[in-house]
Amino acid sequence: MIEDPPLITMRRQVPRPTAAQIAALEGTPTGFLVDAMQGRGALAPAIKAVIAEQDTFCGVALPVHVGPADNLAVMVALGIVQPGDVIVAAADGYLETAVTGDLVLGMLKNNGAVGFVTDGCARDVIGIRDMGLPCFAAGITPNSPVRNGPGTVNLPVVCGGVAVGPGDLVIADCDGVVVVPLALIDQVIESLKGVLAAEAALLPRVKAGLRKPDWLDGMMAGSAIKIID
Repeated sequence: MIEDPPLITMRRQVPRPTAAQIAALEGTPTGFLVDAMQGRGALAPAIKAVIAEQDTFCGVALPVHVGPADNLAVMVALGIVQPGDVIVAAADGYLETAVTGDLVLGMLKNNGAVGFVTDGCARDVIGIRDMGLPCFAAGITPNSPVRNGPGTVNLPVVCGGVAVGPGDLVIADCDGVVVVPLALIDQVIESLKGVLAAEAALLPRVKAGLRKPDWLDGMMAGSAIKIID
């Protein structure tokens, strides 16, 4: 017989990025971060800011996994959240009940959290606006969850199609949410230099009237494109 799992499995101590690493990526457009990670790293496009003007944060992932119609793991995370954390609540895409509402977000903010992300739903939109903690969700529903478990806190999850581990960096803006794995932060910081330089070089040319990228003429003249007229 398979034994029932504990209601919550939790890890207290996890590696965290340094303040310098966080500062190096804070404020970076999510598109630039994705470019520095070979075009990947963004959560599913359905996961957007609940309040459009509250759509920016950079913080340390505190992943939790909740079951369908459950948010016990989110509540338990309130006991270990640290300033600068982002709760990433993986609900396996379950959208029939909310994972969080305004009061939970308010308590997270009081503990120093800087954001909340879920591939499930949120509720209490007016209250969320008043709380001021950026909240990204895949949908909105007034249906409420239960607190039955099982769930995990500060263990790896998959949220919005992206693996999220404790201590990863989570950055959000109006384009969406991007996860930078803890082990890759320094590599991304280094790669970002080239991305920023390329963007800085191309932007003024586009504004000045550039109509196509420099490489396109070479491709058109080669064998990569078959002309049929």
